[in-house]
Amino acid sequence: MVFSSVEFLYFYLPVVTALYCVCPKRFRNALLFATGLVFYAFGEPMYVFVLLLSCLIDYFAGIVMTKYSENTKIRKLCLITSVVMNLGLLGIFKYTPFIISNINAVFGTSLVSSLPLPIGISFFTFQSMSYTIDLYRGNIGVQRSFVDFAAYVTMFPQIVAGPIVRYKDVESELSDRRLTVVGFSDGISRFVRGLAKKVLLANNIGALWEEVKALDYSTLPALTAWLGIVAFTLQLYFDFSGYSDMAIGLGKMLGFRFPENFDHPYVSKSVREFWRRWHITLGEWFKNYLYIPLGGSRGGTFKTVRNLAIVWLLTGLWHGASWNFVLWGAWFGLLIIAERLFLGKLLEKLPGFFSWLYTMLAVIFGWVLFETDSIPSALNFIGAMFGASGSFSDVHSFWLLCEYSLTISVCVFFASQAPENFRQRLESLISGIGLRADVFRLAEPLITFVFLMASTAYLVNQSYNPFLYFNF
Repeated sequence: MVFSSVEFLYFYLPVVTALYCVCPKRFRNALLFATGLVFYAFGEPMYVFVLLLSCLIDYFAGIVMTKYSENTKIRKLCLITSVVMNLGLLGIFKYTPFIISNINAVFGTSLVSSLPLPIGISFFTFQSMSYTIDLYRGNIGVQRSFVDFAAYVTMFPQIVAGPIVRYKDVESELSDRRLTVVGFSDGISRFVRGLAKKVLLANNIGALWEEVKALDYSTLPALTAWLGIVAFTLQLYFDFSGYSDMAIGLGKMLGFRFPENFDHPYVSKSVREFWRRWHITLGEWFKNYLYIPLGGSRGGTFKTVRNLAIVWLLTGLWHGASWNFVLWGAWFGLLIIAERLFLGKLLEKLPGFFSWLYTMLAVIFGWVLFETDSIPSALNFIGAMFGASGSFSDVHSFWLLCEYSLTISVCVFFASQAPENFRQRLESLISGIGLRADVFRLAEPLITFVFLMASTAYLVNQSYNPFLYFNF
């Protein structure tokens, strides 16, 4: 599917940007709405109507809610309608096949569901639904223009894979934003950084995982299994954070400030810290619209544990309709509950390396559940990691290690805080000789240009580069 590839986004961008810059200010939201629909239609032409339906539901819910601002029952009915309809759309398209397959397994029936999953439905339904919830709470004002509201929901940079932008994040910018040379320049730099993460790092380290993934897990040597899952761990980070960087950069180029979505998650020293740094906007969404309304940490230990369990089971289901994702959510939920009850204090007493090692192992085992297609497959792969095949390594293992050792090293370097630390030290080193401003004024555009050329060359030689999170 051409829509699911970085190439389409890469070549669609100049067209939209050129139109946007010459478009009169009063028509820019209409242009965003139209280009968002065109962008989505390239991948899911029929499901554009699902996207529009989500927009219409929440727009009219907001209008009615505001018109009857003194009537609590009508306002609550509007909120319930928005939540039920959005979750209903999500349930019908994302979870119907899962439900039917389980009915078939339990009752021996042969029911069939052939509904394909609309790309990004988990993102745009959550984003649109947050508007009516915040409006009901009185945190934002109503948006009376359908075009402006639809421009927010269908904004093409982040419509299908985040970050999840809440309406209040861009409320003021929808009506008043400025295009500046500095903002446009920063946006280009951020976009290119994300592009390089995706095509130069994620795709190359992902080739190792694809090779390991295709092997028979029952005969997989332990070293090969570890190389494969470490490769996927790095691939997923650079793929998803790369898309987020591209979306944030595009937002800056169009005059918007989207929230950050990643903050070096693989340096975390607890699972709780990891989830404060990974997919930040999703964590904030569940916190604000589910965990806190359930009672959060108020009401004692039992209710806190209950609320965390609910949030993490639903977080797992949000990512995908399979028992693997349910177990994945339960795994992280269990670890976070344990850290909250007793494990967190123990981790604080450990040397930093050991708390980091615990976190990375926990995350890696989680990614096994995340990426494999069934629980038996996940268990077979975990077994291979611990030598269930009876072999630690073979010739192929060492060939993979030699072939990808440099790629792994480069990815580990850029996944850490080392690049930022290096830059700070370099700035400190030259700050005393009067070259700081000139050096970095020249170096940053040069580095951006080199990354752009390298990424473009890679795209020319590759035919298809899908983003992993477009599946959700």
